[in-house]
Amino acid sequence: MKLHALRHPRFACRRLQLEEHTTRLVNRMKSLLAVQGIGKFNVKLKKAGEKLLELKTAAGEPLPTEALAELKRTFERLRLAKQQIAEIDKERGRRLAEAPQAGLNPMILILTRVFGVGRMTAESLVREALYRNLRDRRAVARYAGLTGSPDESGKKRREQGLAKAGNGRVRRMLIQLAWRLLKHQPKSELVRWYRARTADGRGDTRKVMIVALARKLLVAFWELVTIGKVPEGMKLHPARG
Repeated sequence: MKLHALRHPRFACRRLQLEEHTTRLVNRMKSLLAVQGIGKFNVKLKKAGEKLLELKTAAGEPLPTEALAELKRTFERLRLAKQQIAEIDKERGRRLAEAPQAGLNPMILILTRVFGVGRMTAESLVREALYRNLRDRRAVARYAGLTGSPDESGKKRREQGLAKAGNGRVRRMLIQLAWRLLKHQPKSELVRWYRARTADGRGDTRKVMIVALARKLLVAFWELVTIGKVPEGMKLHPARG
């Protein structure tokens, strides 16, 4: 099988497109509501479309007819996109269940055992990055652009933040996952490492260190799916028989 087929299967590409589409639709609805002075309505709620008629503008008046019609159309498009995402996820689950040892499925199933890592995240990480024949830990972090961008001019060495190179999708996914695992993996060594370095409670410290945690997570997951090394203290679901 060709590498591009492994990396960009039909379902993965379509799901990514749908996710980006839903984000645009949600932002569109928020903008439409903001113009009417409405800022706290959750457009992601399942029954949000039914509650549009109850909304009042900042002046206490019902939504203008044109704005209400546009919101209803956008919400319907959002509902359809979410429905397609659910269908893709169901098909992914079916393929994994029917052929757990086919292709990259063993790696994906290993990663889904980690508490806090969903099937979609696991499949995306494996197909985007973890299946690659990367040389070492540094190469893994560098592929996702999770390495620093130092300024070594003169005698001082200053860190300028993340390098722009690397796979941006993987980088964003890992940073989101790092935030999520703070809740799902509180006893893991990696989360304890992060907590110790953000004890000052400063927001800028947390933002910098969450990137460092994302880098460590990617390396840890790479070792988990390639050599079976489980990160210390990381909670796993039981292996499926």
